[in-house]
Amino acid sequence: MKIFPVILFIFLSNRLFAQQEDSLDNDRLSKMVTLSEIVMRSDINVAKFIERVKNDTTFYKAFRTLHILGYTSLNDIRMSDKKGNLKASLQSKTKQQVSGTCQSMKVLEETSTGDFYDDEKNYNYYTARLYAGLFFTTGTVCGENNIVKGVELKPKSKTGIEKHKEQLKMLFFNPGKKIPGIPFIGDKINIFDPDIARYYNFTIDYGDNEGEPCYVFSIKVKEDLSPGEKNDIVIDNMVTWFSTKTMEVLARNYDLSYNTPVYDFDVHMEVQMTKFGDYLVPKILRYRGTWDVAFKKRERGIFTATLFDFNK
Repeated sequence: MKIFPVILFIFLSNRLFAQQEDSLDNDRLSKMVTLSEIVMRSDINVAKFIERVKNDTTFYKAFRTLHILGYTSLNDIRMSDKKGNLKASLQSKTKQQVSGTCQSMKVLEETSTGDFYDDEKNYNYYTARLYAGLFFTTGTVCGENNIVKGVELKPKSKTGIEKHKEQLKMLFFNPGKKIPGIPFIGDKINIFDPDIARYYNFTIDYGDNEGEPCYVFSIKVKEDLSPGEKNDIVIDNMVTWFSTKTMEVLARNYDLSYNTPVYDFDVHMEVQMTKFGDYLVPKILRYRGTWDVAFKKRERGIFTATLFDFNK
C-alpha cells in the first residue's frame, strides 16, 4: 500500500514536468512568431494560440465525420509519366449511404484509362490505393463514429498498406508531430519543437475564408538555410485558416518534400472545409505529388476529391 503514493507522486510529477516543458516550448515559440499590425493591435496571446494549433482536433474530426454522413463525391485521379503525359486515370462519381450506424458506397459513374487497374480490378498505383483508403467504402461498414477524444493514430500496430495509411493520416491530420516508423525523418516533422522551429518563419495574420473571418497561420521555411540545415526540413510550407469564432480549421495548404537514398517525395496538398448543419466537413481535397521508393517505380499523380450533397 505504501508504494501507491510513491507511484502517484512520480506520475503527477512527470505530468507536471511535461506540462511545464510544453509551456516553456510554447513561450519560446511565441517569441519566434511574427504578427501582422492588425493582429498586434488585437493583443492576442500567442503562446495560447500556439497551444491551440498544436492540439487542434477539428481537422481530424471533420474527416472522421465523413464516416457518419451520407454524401456524393466526384473523384478525379490522374497518373503521369516523367514527361507529364497521362499514363492512367480514374474519373468517378460515388454516393455514400448511411443507414443507422452502417455505411456503404455506391458507384454511380466510372471511367478509367491506361493501366489504372490490373486484370482483377485491383489498383496498380499506390497513390490510388491510399486515395481509396481515405474516400472509398468497400462493402458495408458499421459502428463508425466521429469521436476524436482519446483516439490515437498508431502506425506501429499495423502493417503493409494499413500502416502507410495510418502514417499518411498522421502527416495529414497532425502536421508537426513525430510519425513513428518512417526512416530518416525522425523528429524532423516536428516543426513545433524549438530545435526544428528555428528553421522556419511563423506568422499570424487576419484574413477570410469564403467570407468568414480567420486567423491565417503561416509556417514557411527560411530562405537562407545551409544545405545541412535544409536536410532537416520536411514541411516546406503550411498555411492554415482558423475561424476567429471557433478556432476550427476552415482550410489548409501544405508543401512537403524530402530526399533520402531509400525514398523521396515532393507533395502539395490543399483542403477546403464547409459546414453541414453543425458538422464541419471537407468539401475539396487536392493533391499533386511525386514519390519514389527503392525497388518500386516512381509515381507522379494528381487527384481531386469534391464532396457535396451531405445528408444525415
